[in-house]
Amino acid sequence: MPDTHIVAADRRVAGTGTFDAIIIGAGIAGLYQLYRLRQLGLSVRVFETGTGVGGTWYWNRYPGARFDSESYTYGYSFSEELLRDWNWTEHFSPQPETLRYLNHVADRFDLRRDISFSSKVIAATYDDATRTWTVTLDGGETATARFLVTAIGPLSAYQMPNIPGVADFKGESYHTYKWPHGPVDFTGKRVAVIGTGATGVQVIQTIAPLCGSLTVFQRTPNWCTPLHNRKITEEEQAKIKAGYPAMFELLRRTPGCYIHDTDPRGTFEVSEQERLAFWEKLYGEPGFGVWMGNFRDMLTDPKANALFSDFIAGKIRQRVKDPAVAEKLIPKNHGFGTRRVPQETGYYEAYNLPHVRLVDTRETPIERITETGIKTSDADYPLDMIIYATGFDAITGAFDRIDFRGVGGIRLADHWADGPKTYLGLMSAGFPNMLTIVGPHNASTRCNIPRCIEQNVEWVGDLLGYAHGHGITRIEPTADAEADWSRHVEELASGMLYTQVDSWLTGINTNVEGRNIRRVLQYQGGAPQYRQKCEEVAAAGYAGMTLS
Repeated sequence: MPDTHIVAADRRVAGTGTFDAIIIGAGIAGLYQLYRLRQLGLSVRVFETGTGVGGTWYWNRYPGARFDSESYTYGYSFSEELLRDWNWTEHFSPQPETLRYLNHVADRFDLRRDISFSSKVIAATYDDATRTWTVTLDGGETATARFLVTAIGPLSAYQMPNIPGVADFKGESYHTYKWPHGPVDFTGKRVAVIGTGATGVQVIQTIAPLCGSLTVFQRTPNWCTPLHNRKITEEEQAKIKAGYPAMFELLRRTPGCYIHDTDPRGTFEVSEQERLAFWEKLYGEPGFGVWMGNFRDMLTDPKANALFSDFIAGKIRQRVKDPAVAEKLIPKNHGFGTRRVPQETGYYEAYNLPHVRLVDTRETPIERITETGIKTSDADYPLDMIIYATGFDAITGAFDRIDFRGVGGIRLADHWADGPKTYLGLMSAGFPNMLTIVGPHNASTRCNIPRCIEQNVEWVGDLLGYAHGHGITRIEPTADAEADWSRHVEELASGMLYTQVDSWLTGINTNVEGRNIRRVLQYQGGAPQYRQKCEEVAAAGYAGMTLS
């Protein structure tokens, strides 16, 4: 989809200077943070690497990209007029519509005038003498502000695979995050997709009917469940808009801010007949209910999890005609829901097409990319196109790619070398006046993310408003508060099955050096408890923080 909001190159340097606050990133979080800080009367500058707004929805333009949260639960809630005037066309919005929505928001609230596009931040340094941050762009320009807000997203540091020869391939090659802004033609082409996470699933099911041949290189299969997407009818549209207040109240109560709430029953507290009927109901309903609305012990009790995993395995065997292929698509090293669950539409049926084949790279590893295709341990695959659906250096990766330096020149990467250390997932000791919305140890990474973004942004806005109104120029969590919060986050994760699984949720990425040790990156207490903790800190005069 062409970008209709390309910004002239001279905007790159328009934002250099001195401001009350600098925001890195013009995605969902950055746009709303800009809106809130403007309301406080602060001077704000946003630096955005891309040529337009949208964050993940600006970059991820690959075929099939869409929500896995219901569209109407995903949009901003802060403006009744915006809710009234915007019509979502599908229950799970496709990327082009989502990008149009975010451009509409930027235009409606005149946000672009405070955003510098094509402006990649490569470093940010704190000066304790002046109590300010100076950011440096990749072109050498600098800007300074009292407060620095990072809105860089948990999945924005895209990662290519560590496979020899990636640069040697003479055909077309794309990483899903860096997808072209124009159309890509698959007609008659020999296409490979490397990776079968949520992105790979969306790509594969979408392009399979279009390719001359499609070869999927899979290392780890995932448990995938039907999205059941469809158009929103006029009657549904009216009902959605009338029901917004009640819906947002529900979203404030559920652990992940989805419309799906955990079933209060235990897996073994009902009969087998009741259990199977409940699971069939969940499997036939739209969205994440099958994950977020399941029995309360599904993600903590190994026996309960194994039973439901067997149920989903049976569904895969029913849908994939070749039993050998079906078995390769069934995960053997993790249970359902212990990694993020991809939502799909015809994904498993794609493997029934005669021109689609699955290569298990654990059985036959990829040895290298060649000029003409991919070579595994047992075959050469000639190709016209390679699609890398190889994901991200998640949650902390985007922080590692900017040289953040706090008091005395301490590097954030060093401070977090053994795992993130934060207070409320929003600050780190030694990095005054730096707020890390949607960062590690935050509820947002296990959340219907705009709902948790709004909470983060509003809390940060209240904090900076308090500082502005009270002449406070330095905000920093104490080392003790940071240690206590980090310990709290670890304790919350201790009973969760996902901590026993290698995935981006636990900080594992075999394509990134040093990402081979599991870490606790998420707040597992649920969004309502997280919100309560943040509110308690604010009500106590920002306890655990030094304000001066």
